[in-house]
Amino acid sequence: MSEAVQAGGAPKPVGHYPHARRVGDLLFLSGIGPRDPVSNAIVGNVHDADGRLISYDIDAQCRAVFANVRAVLQASGAHWEDLVDVTVYLTDMDHDFKTYNQVWAEYFPDAATAPCRTTLGIGSLPTPIAIELKCIAHLPERR
Repeated sequence: MSEAVQAGGAPKPVGHYPHARRVGDLLFLSGIGPRDPVSNAIVGNVHDADGRLISYDIDAQCRAVFANVRAVLQASGAHWEDLVDVTVYLTDMDHDFKTYNQVWAEYFPDAATAPCRTTLGIGSLPTPIAIELKCIAHLPERR
C-alpha cells in the first residue's frame, strides 16, 4: 500500500504525478526543481526582452530546490534529517558543480550524517532549470 503526497507549499508538479509517494517507512520524492511555489517562476533565471533565457543564478536555484524539497518533506511528515539518498541533475556540470557543492555543504555540514548523493551532468531538463533533485527519505517510527 502506498500514499501519494501533494505539498501545498511546493510548486505544482510539471506533469501528472504526486510530489511524493510514501511506501512503508520510505518516502520517494518526484524530481524537484527551483520554481517559486507562489508565482511558478524559475528562481534565478534572467530573460531578454523577447523572453529568451540569457543567464541563471545557480546559487539561487540550489537554494530554491532545497526549500522546495523541505516543503515536500514537511507536507509528508518528514524532516530534512530523514533524507537518505539524493540524486542531483545538473545541466552544466563544469560551471555549476562547485557552487552546488558549496551550497550542499551549508545544508549538510556534517558529511557523516548527510544523505548519500549522486550527481549527474545531463543535457537538459523538462523546463529551463539548471538543477533538479530526486530524493528518498526514511520515515522513522517517531511519527
